[in-house]
Amino acid sequence: MGKFLCVLLGLCLMCMLAAGCSGKTEDENSGPARSAGFIDLSAMSDTLRIAELTNITSTPANYLGKTIKLGGVYQAQYYEPTQQYYHCILIIDAAACCQQGLEFVWNGNHRYPDDYPKDGTPIELSGVYESHQELGKTYYHLVVDEITFDF
Repeated sequence: MGKFLCVLLGLCLMCMLAAGCSGKTEDENSGPARSAGFIDLSAMSDTLRIAELTNITSTPANYLGKTIKLGGVYQAQYYEPTQQYYHCILIIDAAACCQQGLEFVWNGNHRYPDDYPKDGTPIELSGVYESHQELGKTYYHLVVDEITFDF
């Protein structure tokens, strides 16, 4: 019986540690970086940013209508079938071994390449995650009003 209680106590302690040893509640862990309609990826660590961005691109319907703020590097890509440029923000981790990107559309009368930064330029933006139809498929992107790239 004593051996059983020791094993049970050990399992309970392991479960408590696995649940988080920060001592914070779930609401404190979500903090200002995440609320019902706003996700601030710029306030997260590299690992969490890439994980959250992977969640966004893997389950996009869960993020529709939410405002997402993030910083990363700018990248443009020309796509022959539509004969247009697509704009992306890339998040690269500190070890430069992992990266994840998100397409964005800049509201207004902005012309590429004149109004856009050069590829590889650090940028920060915030926008609403939306879906759109193209070539008979549903795609997702951030719709942004402002891009900061002179910082």
